[in-house]
Amino acid sequence: MKYSILLFIVFLMFSGKYSEFQTIKKLSDDKSESQTKPNVLFIIVDDLRTELGCYDNKKIVSPNIDRIAKGGVVFKRAYSQFPVCGPSRCSILTGLRPTRTRFTSNRSMVDKEVPQYLTLPKLFKQNGYYTISNGKVFHDHGNIIDGMDGWSEIPWEPHPGFWVWKAPENQKYTYEGYQYRKEYQNNPGPSREAPQVEDDAYPTGVITNKTIQDLQRLKKKDKPFFLAVGYRKPHLPHNAPKRYWDLYNQKQFKLADNFNNFKNIPEKAFHNSRELRVYNDIPDTGEINKKTWLELIHSYYACVSYTDAQVGKLLDELEKLGLNKNTIVVLMGDHGYQLTDHGMWSKGTNFHQAVRAPLIFSMPRRKSDYQINSIVEFVDIYPTLAEMCGLSIPNHVQGKSFAPIINNSLVDYKQKKVAFSRIGDGETIITEKYIYTEWINEKGFTYERMLFNLEDDPLETNNLAGLKKYKKTENNLSEMLNKKIIEINNRPQNLDKE
Repeated sequence: MKYSILLFIVFLMFSGKYSEFQTIKKLSDDKSESQTKPNVLFIIVDDLRTELGCYDNKKIVSPNIDRIAKGGVVFKRAYSQFPVCGPSRCSILTGLRPTRTRFTSNRSMVDKEVPQYLTLPKLFKQNGYYTISNGKVFHDHGNIIDGMDGWSEIPWEPHPGFWVWKAPENQKYTYEGYQYRKEYQNNPGPSREAPQVEDDAYPTGVITNKTIQDLQRLKKKDKPFFLAVGYRKPHLPHNAPKRYWDLYNQKQFKLADNFNNFKNIPEKAFHNSRELRVYNDIPDTGEINKKTWLELIHSYYACVSYTDAQVGKLLDELEKLGLNKNTIVVLMGDHGYQLTDHGMWSKGTNFHQAVRAPLIFSMPRRKSDYQINSIVEFVDIYPTLAEMCGLSIPNHVQGKSFAPIINNSLVDYKQKKVAFSRIGDGETIITEKYIYTEWINEKGFTYERMLFNLEDDPLETNNLAGLKKYKKTENNLSEMLNKKIIEINNRPQNLDKE
């Protein structure tokens, strides 16, 4: 009954056009709480890998995300705990690691699986922050009700917020209702388009406009805010205004160097780019031609630049309102992505490109920027933001705050040596030098292994698992990995119950 009422409210909000933002309740005029704590602008971008100027990519046009990096901290080795949207976001927003039975698919929901624990936005809300969610923050999968009690306002997303085509010949494919979303496999739309339209023709631009209005409202509130913004692009379909496609010449792109250059890798490590194949311009099975691959890389880059431009508008508004002087800005992808790496498209593997993603922190009044090569995990973001804002970290949180890195106070900080990620049967450990994966069935039997030396073989072309020379390394990594799995699975589940 609770969810039915909430869904009805959400439907009423979504049924209006953008001009009806007035339906969102106005901020209270209560000025009793002085704003002594920093604000947080938390930007999470779907399917964004480290294809950015601040990550040393010279092709990409990403000046605004690079603005965040200037005067901020760029984490060069940040790892997602699950290389798929839903589980990754559940983990980020709860500070809990995924397991074989928790946060396992895009249908995972915090409210159903771990309702007893404080989410990150609810922690801020309970500590006097005004919290707002725009776009895809929690993974909605047909609704936006997950984690709703953590927000001061009903989470907002434009309608339709996904599968939107604007080219005249493609508009018939636009998804017109979240209630039909479960049938998306039958959606025949193309994987990419580049019409001559304005930024706010697509949901990405509409989210930006809404967020700017929120910043203007929040400026008048004598209360700190936690404002979360979830941009879907560069998620498929790669639809963006033509001006962003025109930033690139398709001749500058090529297939990944490890597109078909690899050996000894288990079949279990691969998929058939299934997420891409639901679109009507991609064959259901078999090979995808080179021209299509290159157009997809081009369209991915265009979508990154499109989202980058929206980020720039938010940064401009922060500065215009003077909010930049007291606002922590976080920008991150929810996991990595494969742009023909190992002959695949999308995410959902245990390869390094799928589990590594961008993470950037920008602090008020910081003038110098620096890059961190130390390992951090997305599960660490929860405790880090809590510590930076002076909030007590709940006992259930399994991450480790890296606030001392950001604050240049490393005396009491012991740097991480390993990160962990998982998907399906695949359990992965990443160290400074290696990435190692075991596929373990439900009975605990390891049936495949994969080991790469990231220093000598960053493209993961030669699987070293099973080689006599690396037996000791493999055994050590296996021991650490399985010890961590046992630790996570045996962790008490009654911590911090509300």
